[in-house]
Amino acid sequence: MGEGFQFIDIVFFAMIAAFLVLRLRSVLGRRDGHEGGHPDPFRRPAPSAQTRPDRADEKIISLPGRARGDDDAASGKETAGDATSVALAEIERADPTFSPQQFGEGAKAAFEMILGAYKSGDVATLKKMLSAEVYSNFLGAIRIREKAGETLEDTLVGIKNAEIAEATADIPTATVTVKFVSEQIHATRDEKGDIVSGDASAVTEVTDFWTFSRDTQSRDPNWTLVATRSLD
Repeated sequence: MGEGFQFIDIVFFAMIAAFLVLRLRSVLGRRDGHEGGHPDPFRRPAPSAQTRPDRADEKIISLPGRARGDDDAASGKETAGDATSVALAEIERADPTFSPQQFGEGAKAAFEMILGAYKSGDVATLKKMLSAEVYSNFLGAIRIREKAGETLEDTLVGIKNAEIAEATADIPTATVTVKFVSEQIHATRDEKGDIVSGDASAVTEVTDFWTFSRDTQSRDPNWTLVATRSLD
């Protein structure tokens, strides 16, 4: 008799347990292994169907003060690169002999020649390779140096990189800016041979931007240096 009541108690408690399990599943839901888990507070929620711009007539609203494409301009990548590529293509159409690769090699040679001519005071070479304004600036610096009896000991150790940074095609005028990253030694000595500026033993990395220009309709194939600037 006691065993019978004990069996009924076991069945009764089992029924209660099953009922509680069913209630919990109905409230919490069933985990099937595909649930997303805890939401990431650093993750931007996916756009809903009402806000997702998937229609052809959806209007794009830019932030105040920034037009479309400003992201590329801010990064200095695609916008400038695309404009330069278009300009280079226009220069090639105007002058079939033009090649960006060959121009780059020629620019490196010109960079070395002009620095050497400036160092030695070779104004004849500079006059052939520079615009009137740039030549005037270079000549003025050379004359000041000569008047002071100083000697320039600039040495171009090597050009680490030379790449076209910008190009414009206002045909027939073509303009190309090259970014030079080079290693140089700068030192200036007075009449006694003492160093008054620079360091004859220190190699310095220098970044220069040189702008060359040419009339694509001219028979003269040479480019002229029309502007220089550096990051120093």
